[in-house]
Amino acid sequence: MKFLKRWFPALLMMTLIFGFSSIPSHEMPEFGALDLSIKKFGHALGYGLLALSYQRGLGGKRPWLAWIMAATYAASDEIHQSFVPGRGPSVWDVLLFDNFGALAGLWAGSLFRKRNQKGDASAPPNTDY
Repeated sequence: MKFLKRWFPALLMMTLIFGFSSIPSHEMPEFGALDLSIKKFGHALGYGLLALSYQRGLGGKRPWLAWIMAATYAASDEIHQSFVPGRGPSVWDVLLFDNFGALAGLWAGSLFRKRNQKGDASAPPNTDY
């Protein structure tokens, strides 16, 4: 049960990302002048949360592995999109937006943990994500 509790957020994020990338282009919502910005921010946010979820599953350790896992999932999802009507794979989404989001998420998570631990230097690191 502890394993499922630690890995459930990652499974949920992977499911959400897969679901959004399964939407054919003609069914995608349009956001007017901000369309591209909102969609690319969505990539970065999704992969930032995925990387944090992976790190949680890994017990709060090995952020480099969480980043590699997120980047690998991003690449596999772009391949998946090549089978969705009107969608296609984009190496730029993986290299720029997904990787940047994963790294930014891990960095923000690290800052958040450090800030929360700063108040009590004697407290052990919180690995009970």
